[in-house]
Amino acid sequence: MKRYLTARFLISVPLFFCIAQVVHSQVKTGIEVLADRDFDLLRGKRVGLVTNPTGVDGSLNSTVDILNAHVNLTALFGPEHGVRGDFSAGDQVSDQLDPVTGIPVYSLYGNSRKPSPEALEQVDVIVYDIQDIGVRSYTYISTMGLVMEAAAEAGKEVVILDRPDPLGGVRVEGPLVEDGFYSFVSQYSIPYIYGLTCGELALMLNGEGMLEGGKQCKLKVVPMEGWHRDMTFEDTGLPWVPTSPHIPDYHTVYFYPATGIIGELDPNMIGIGYTLPFQVLVTENIDAVRLAQAMNGLQLEGVRFRPIWFKPYYMDRAGVPLQGVQIHLTDPLRAPLTTIQFWFLQEAHKLDPSFDPFKGKEDRYRMFDMVCGSDHLRKSIMNHFDFTGLLDFWNGDADRFRERSADYYLYK
Repeated sequence: MKRYLTARFLISVPLFFCIAQVVHSQVKTGIEVLADRDFDLLRGKRVGLVTNPTGVDGSLNSTVDILNAHVNLTALFGPEHGVRGDFSAGDQVSDQLDPVTGIPVYSLYGNSRKPSPEALEQVDVIVYDIQDIGVRSYTYISTMGLVMEAAAEAGKEVVILDRPDPLGGVRVEGPLVEDGFYSFVSQYSIPYIYGLTCGELALMLNGEGMLEGGKQCKLKVVPMEGWHRDMTFEDTGLPWVPTSPHIPDYHTVYFYPATGIIGELDPNMIGIGYTLPFQVLVTENIDAVRLAQAMNGLQLEGVRFRPIWFKPYYMDRAGVPLQGVQIHLTDPLRAPLTTIQFWFLQEAHKLDPSFDPFKGKEDRYRMFDMVCGSDHLRKSIMNHFDFTGLLDFWNGDADRFRERSADYYLYK
């Protein structure tokens, strides 16, 4: 889901806001708590680190550099985009030497997405420190789980340095993954929005036997200090480092689950290639004003739609006039994020029965289904373009998962 990513982050006045965040952070992330404890869990051990540019402390110091200065850091492991963020979305990450520290970097997004036995021979403990966005299809949690599996097989310890779930710890949306649809974008049987920090999710994967073959690794989580489940990322006061090129700021995190699934069919339709990634829903022919009226007529809680017209700058429809709606979240904590895109499919088809973004996209069906965790939604929409009857299916697992996952909460 992060393969359509090449946008630039334009900074002017928000730069000063980011500086203020660094100074007035209310939350200490796992790396800062570990530093306060004088790196007690890593003393006398050979340390491997899974991280990327989001692995920073509240003053934007890299976890790579922090650990390299205080412990015996012997190996780095690069997820999608690489340890230093120097690989584009979907690009294979190669084994190399880290240009700053000279430490070997082993790829977790190349021919293998799991640490090799040879790489694990270089470490006694693997530390994981990556900012996630709380959505199942984002590949970092799949990397985390596969690292845990490899560590279990090799008898190595895993330490998760916890970070906030920027969608909060309350929201749960979407069905569990069905058999036949597990993949790197749906690695584990969790809802699309799962309402857990990466540390809590790791505890659940381990405790519920959700790793391959029911494996369990030697797992420790370093919790944050000061984080609460109802916090937005803005509430934390932490600086935001782009988690991928089209998530340049924490506001965009809310839009990713609102449009990202149908973006698998056509990234330009959701603003990839324009300045509003994931924040619009557009077509070539359906009248923007009428579409905005139809979407607002649904009276979805916490969201409003306004007409918008633009031409994408890149990708398949670069330079083509598009029109539709821009999504405005008036109450991000209450808006039903994941369903927005499916209501759009319904209402757009009502306005123009010839509208069918699935047509001619047969080669994208499998990816769409894997991101959804099932082919039920796609087949039903293609037959009827009616989302009303799918609401129970889409959110039918949410309450049970929320109750089950509460056993692994680290925060109130």
